[in-house]
Amino acid sequence: MRIAWHAISCLALIVCSAGLPSVGACPFCSAPMLTLSEQLAQSDVVVLAQWVEATKPTEKKTGNTTYEIRQVVRGSKELRKESNRIKLARYRVGKIGDLFMLMGSKGTVIEWSRPLEVTETSFNYIVQAPSPESPPEKRLAYFAKFLEFPDSLVANDAYGEFATARYEDITPLAKMLPRKKVRKWIVSEDTPVTRRGLYGLLLGLCGNEEDAKLMEKQITEETEDFRLGIDGVISGYLLLTGAKGLDVIDEIKLKNQKVAFSETFSTMQSLRFMWQHGAGRIDKERLRQSMRLLLSRPELADLVIADLARWRDWDIQDRLMELYGAEEYDVPSIKRAIVRYMLASSQDIPKVDPSSSVSPEPILPDHVAKGRNHLAVLEKKDPKSVREAKRFFFLK
Repeated sequence: MRIAWHAISCLALIVCSAGLPSVGACPFCSAPMLTLSEQLAQSDVVVLAQWVEATKPTEKKTGNTTYEIRQVVRGSKELRKESNRIKLARYRVGKIGDLFMLMGSKGTVIEWSRPLEVTETSFNYIVQAPSPESPPEKRLAYFAKFLEFPDSLVANDAYGEFATARYEDITPLAKMLPRKKVRKWIVSEDTPVTRRGLYGLLLGLCGNEEDAKLMEKQITEETEDFRLGIDGVISGYLLLTGAKGLDVIDEIKLKNQKVAFSETFSTMQSLRFMWQHGAGRIDKERLRQSMRLLLSRPELADLVIADLARWRDWDIQDRLMELYGAEEYDVPSIKRAIVRYMLASSQDIPKVDPSSSVSPEPILPDHVAKGRNHLAVLEKKDPKSVREAKRFFFLK
């Protein structure tokens, strides 16, 4: 989702950003570039037309297709001089009466985009949808009614609207979400796997204890397969169960070294989500404890270290020094992550109010002094890695 689901801590160490959810986007959803309502809003001319005839292209001529206008949604002035037919210089297979929505931009002539095949139902869905300028709660309440709609064009677009919505705009809908339907969609084999992450989150917002048990059963299922959307299901489960549920996740996903990498990474994504959007559902220190467990996975260590730096977890400094250069951790990305962690900890100095009567010289916290000492050791031990790590390091 384009959801503003991610307000990162003011101390953000930018390290190894690959895999991090984008700010404002659902980390568990694949969304279209533009939803239909957005396409409609950006068009100067919109009509409902029906297919009349088409001419196939030849070596000397391009093909064309003729449509007959049935209804003008927008741009009647631009079409005033036109007949009730539109001929586009592109061949489109069809049969008489097939319906299409044509959207275009004004210029010296109307530039038509690719015709969108519709039905009466999907056309009405599009034109009746609240505009992108409408209040988010009003828009999402409308699209919620069309999730998993029988018409695939409608269902895909309704999903896209949720996938591009901000998380804080979705949460007010919790009481009006179709809980029983969402519950069925999560377990149904007919549900596209790309939507399961979103439905996991939605069930986390509107579900109950019975739903939490259903989600736990899915999460604990042993599998070697890559399960798209399981990160959203885990996040929804944690929204419902809090720290108690995280205890379960620790045992079955984070402490178990036999768990597939994809499942472990999905769990990491869920921890990130809860940190940024859990609204205190799980204590910050408790989330740090779970993230630290992933330091035992070398293949994830650089990302874990970066997250713990963002989360200002300065209690692992000594452990990271032990890992530096250790057999399974002796790779450049992990070394750079450790150096940047130390840089972040050594610069995390409390700000002093200049108007305060207290001395402007702050007392350095222990983690700052410790971080600086560790940096000095690393600069002597591995000056090349330290130089490389510093090149792209900054605090935000």
